Amino acid sequence: MAHVLPLWNIPSLGVKDSQAQFPVRRIFCVGRNYVEHQKEMGGDGREVPFFFIKSAHALVPGGGNVHYPPKTSNYHYETEMVVAIGKGGRRIDAKQANEHIYGYGVGLDMTRRDLQQLGKDHGRPWDFGKDFDAAAPCSALVPAARSGHPAKGAIWLKVNGKERQRADLSDMIWSVPEQIAYLSEYYTLEPGDLIYSGTPAGVGPVKAGDDLHAGVEGVGELKVKIVAAL
Repeated sequence: MAHVLPLWNIPSLGVKDSQAQFPVRRIFCVGRNYVEHQKEMGGDGREVPFFFIKSAHALVPGGGNVHYPPKTSNYHYETEMVVAIGKGGRRIDAKQANEHIYGYGVGLDMTRRDLQQLGKDHGRPWDFGKDFDAAAPCSALVPAARSGHPAKGAIWLKVNGKERQRADLSDMIWSVPEQIAYLSEYYTLEPGDLIYSGTPAGVGPVKAGDDLHAGVEGVGELKVKIVAAL
């Protein structure tokens, strides 16, 4: 089949200690999934999970330099464990959800907080606040066959060497299997989908020149440097 435009490269993530690549289809992100973060964002309790979507083209595989984005003066980090789906399905039972996971990574859900808040204030979508160029840095993936399925362990972030976020994966309100089960009631999950599984409390702004160093125990680490806007 001929195409009227040259085909672009499929967004993909590396696999730790391998030359293989994991092709990425969609990025689902769960909101307010740690108790203390839910409180700092105005929530209270175990509310029904909600998700938003980032384009796979927002990925920054392996981290590195990330340009400060346009049209914002309040640019935030959110550290998350990333779940890579290797086996698709719909109406997946939470008890079988781990069978659908290929592996895990460390991600940053970068956010134009002022544009997100503008959307909230006017009853509009969050897209301009959440889905933009380089909004989803992510480390290489570690296969679940090597890491197991982390349900506890530290998740943390340092900015310029100073710790800003620290929690335990067990602090999630909705576990990874519960997230997969819930999402699969609304979408047919496909191999290549990613789930950003929520961020702990301590989110905050960064500026050009800042160094971000994130980690998830048993999964890996991710380093990002914020550089001047294009």
